[in-house]
Amino acid sequence: MSALWSVGAGLLLLLLWVRHRGLEAVLVHHRWVFVCFFLLPLSILFDIYYQLRAWAVWRLHSAPRQHAQRVRHIQEQVREWKKEGSKRYMCTGRPGWLTVSLRVGKYKKTHKNIMINLMDVLEVDSERQVVRVEPLVSMGQLTAYLNPMGWTIPVVPELDDLTVGGLIMGTGIESSSHIYGLFQHTCVAYELVLADGSLVRCSPTENSDLFYAVPWSCGTLGFLVAAEIKMIPAKKYVKIHYEPVRGLQKICEKFTEESKKKENSFVEGLMYSLDEAVIMTGVLTDEAEQSKINKIGNYYKPWFFKHVEKYLKADRTGVEYIPSRHYYHRHTRSIFWELQDIIPFGNNPVFRYLFGWMVPPKISLLKLTQGEAIRKLYEQHHVVQDMLVPMKSLEKSIQTFHVDLNVYPIWLCPFILPNNPGMVHPKGNETELYVDIGAYGEPKSKQFEARASMRQMEKFVRSVHGFQMLYADCYMTREEFWDMFDGSLYHKLREQMNCKDAFPEVYDKICKAARH
Repeated sequence: MSALWSVGAGLLLLLLWVRHRGLEAVLVHHRWVFVCFFLLPLSILFDIYYQLRAWAVWRLHSAPRQHAQRVRHIQEQVREWKKEGSKRYMCTGRPGWLTVSLRVGKYKKTHKNIMINLMDVLEVDSERQVVRVEPLVSMGQLTAYLNPMGWTIPVVPELDDLTVGGLIMGTGIESSSHIYGLFQHTCVAYELVLADGSLVRCSPTENSDLFYAVPWSCGTLGFLVAAEIKMIPAKKYVKIHYEPVRGLQKICEKFTEESKKKENSFVEGLMYSLDEAVIMTGVLTDEAEQSKINKIGNYYKPWFFKHVEKYLKADRTGVEYIPSRHYYHRHTRSIFWELQDIIPFGNNPVFRYLFGWMVPPKISLLKLTQGEAIRKLYEQHHVVQDMLVPMKSLEKSIQTFHVDLNVYPIWLCPFILPNNPGMVHPKGNETELYVDIGAYGEPKSKQFEARASMRQMEKFVRSVHGFQMLYADCYMTREEFWDMFDGSLYHKLREQMNCKDAFPEVYDKICKAARH
């Protein structure tokens, strides 16, 4: 009873302090208070609800039976929109704050919202080595479902809450992408409800133009209702080799060299300054040295990027065996390194042991509760950007990131980009090795100004025939946007399928210049 009184007294004092300081002041200057006491417990409740729901669906095997009915409901909504005169564009009815993107689309308030409640795994076809899923299935949900069966997918983008639909309509990448390409390149078929309410399946051999146009289209060609994704056999561990490298030229040479080796199941780099990095290579295995097993995903373990930094500080190489699922979601607990700006003491051993089991807070809840003051603060003094550039331009690109942003750590992730039709492909006629350069945090560059600096970055990326991930803030004009992306197939299909009255153009949906 005395413990309850203590907790109650503590909460009362906290509420009095919040009232004294003002809620907005606390949210801006002491955000960790709100996150630790409210968002973390709420995030746990969210997780429990979705896990129980997934378990119930699995036990009842209801997903395949209900899928057709749910798709028919989507078709009915689209046909109803047509009967009403097609007066407004359509979009999914999923609230903007639920997406992992930092952007909350204003278009949700003006467009016709089509409710899409599709969040289940539909079928695992071991013979074809394909899993069929609905678009709102998350990466955490999918790996938890497949791994006990001995399967995984070739590209498992980092964060648990990333959905299949978002990774197809936008894009997704992982440290295995130097072998398999982007997430879209591991998909073998899509099913969509089109602007006329019809249901269509597309693949490389069936409605192939649509199949290649869907990725990066951000839901502006139709509503994704199912996807088929390749599977590969899962193994118990990833054997990781850590190697600190110093000097920008040596970093780029080593990273490029390892990215070209197909015997590496995984390749990743973390840069802690302009001339300091740790290059990691991994191999899937079922055997492990017991003394070197590191269950990095356990709640009390150090955040992964901090763990990696120890090898740099000690200036030594190392080898560990990380359980596969822990490896796939190694950056989840710290949201890469973004959580250190929200909970500065989050990697402290005391916090990890007492409260680490509640981390991370849901990104969707962080967005929902950020308020206008925090939104503006983040927009002007914070960057979350992924730029995809040819590997041959890596050194020049890192120097540009350093001058314009000066944000560290920087994430390096290689990927192979095939010369397929669609919005994103190499400049030449052959497959090319690219790299994702991820910058997440507060820029230390003295001349940083959000709009001007990002426009300069975008100009550089266009000049090397690179691409900007569309979840992030984009400041390009329409002409600049279509200079970066190949819109030929996309625009042809929008004309053929009567999408112009049904969906906004992708530029109008994602670019800041289109919204202001």
